[in-house]
Parts: sequence; C-alpha cells; structure tokens
Amino acid sequence: MTFLAVSAAAAIALGATPQSAHASGGTAVESSSGGGQSRVGRARREAAAAAVESAREDVLQGAREVTARAVQGCDVTDARLLGRDAEQHPYYEVACAKGPGYLIIASEPPQSSDCVLLASQAVRERERNPEADVGTQCTLESNTDIVRVIADYARQAGVPCEVDQALAIGRTEAGLAMYEVGCNGVQGYWVEQVSDGFAASECLQIITQNSTCRFTTAAEGAASVKAMLAGSEGAACDVNQARFIGENANGRFYEAKCAAGNGLIARIKDTAVQQVYPCETAQRIGGGCTLTQVAAAPATTEQN
Repeated sequence: MTFLAVSAAAAIALGATPQSAHASGGTAVESSSGGGQSRVGRARREAAAAAVESAREDVLQGAREVTARAVQGCDVTDARLLGRDAEQHPYYEVACAKGPGYLIIASEPPQSSDCVLLASQAVRERERNPEADVGTQCTLESNTDIVRVIADYARQAGVPCEVDQALAIGRTEAGLAMYEVGCNGVQGYWVEQVSDGFAASECLQIITQNSTCRFTTAAEGAASVKAMLAGSEGAACDVNQARFIGENANGRFYEAKCAAGNGLIARIKDTAVQQVYPCETAQRIGGGCTLTQVAAAPATTEQN
C-alpha cells in the first residue's frame, strides 16, 4: 500500500545518515554545536519531504489512471487516497481542472460519485434532519465550491446573471441532473442537463408549474421584469409584483403590477419588448391581469 511505502521510505531515510555518521566516528551525532548536527537534521527533513512527495506522486498517478476509466473530461489536478474498500480496491477523491470532482473506487468497472451531487444531497438531507449521516463527502478545496461548478453550467445554458447561490435539486425523467441557481438581485433559474449541454428555465416560469425556487424572492422576480421593460413604453412602471403568464409563437407574456397602482402585460420576444398592454385593455391576454384589479374598459359603440 502507498501509506506503508511512505512509512518505510521515511524510516529508511531518517535512519541512514545517523548510522553513517556513527560508523565514521560519531562526531556528527555527538557534536553539541557546529554544522554537523544541523546537517543531520536538514538531511532528515529533506529525506522525509522526498518520501512524502514520492508518495503524493504515486497517489496522483493511481488516481489519474482510474479517473481516465471512470469519467470523461476530467484532467486530474489533485487527489487523495481515502483508503480501500472491502475488496481492497483503492478509494480516491480527485479534483478536476474543470467541472466537479469525484469520489472514485478503483474496482472493475470503476465506481464514481460526483462531488457536487453528493454535497447537494447532504444539504437537503440535513435540512430534513440536522443529525443525518450524509456519508463520505469531498473535502479537497476546489471540490467544496459547488457554486463555481454549477455557475459554469448556468453560463453554458445562457443564464445572463451573476450566480451567487446554487444547488443540485434532483434528476430529470431521463436521469440527468437538475440544478437551481440564485442570482444577485434578480430571479434565478433551474438548469437542466440535456444531451448536448445545459438548458435553463427562469424561476418566474418554474413557480407557475407548482414548483418552487429556493433562491428567488418575489422582489427579485419583480426586478427581473422591470429590467425587461427598460427602454420600452412600459419602462415607467416601478414593478413591485410580477408573474409569468405564458408563451406562444409571438413571444413570452408577463404581468407587472406598478407601484403607482396601475399594471400592464408585456409581450417579449428575444429579450425585446414587442408590445405593452395596460391592464384595462388586456382582459383577453392570458386571462388578463390578476395582480392589478382594474375595471373593464367600457364597450365602444358605433356611431351611425
């Protein structure tokens, strides 16, 4: 085992110099001052450091070999040997240059666990039971920053915000991972792994589907719609409530309640506002406004 090799190498290295000095007359050991004793101590430290570095390289080599068989696209930058399983297969934690790290058992075939998914599951279990046993977790420094990893998934999905919170939240029906991200001051997103990358759904839409977004507040949803209205005829609306209504081939529809008491529905396509409907005349659009209560516009009559 590597750990035994470290101990043996260190023991041999530490023992060699004093024995040689004794054989040559013992002056280095017996000297109470001068450079002899200092040289012995330095040699011991250098030998021990060399043994540790050699053991670390052995661990990295073993980790890289099994990681290449276990997962795709992981350039191993750091690793630690956690021990061995019941069948004496080495058990590693590895950090990758990009993406998540992994816990990997060097069995045939190798078994791997994504550090981000493990950490997220631990968070959810401890929310239900603070004393829950969440099993072995990743502890290498880069593997504990799950926000960094999920934020990169969000960027790949086209999420435009500054991600400041993130968690894996489950799996799709196809068995692919799903994540939630929170954004600084605006609505967050669900980020779903798909066959060719990642796709995102905004939280204003998610909450209309009997789901929740833990990292998005009502105020952040309103701020998002206010930002959408910038530069349009609805820009004067100081949005304090907002909701997603639906979408069709003509765009996505949002309702905004304004601080002044009025409200509107906006049709947005490709991030640009296409049309703004005051709530008074928007009864036929997605059932009309529900955040702003307004009287129906009076029916027009034709003049003969």
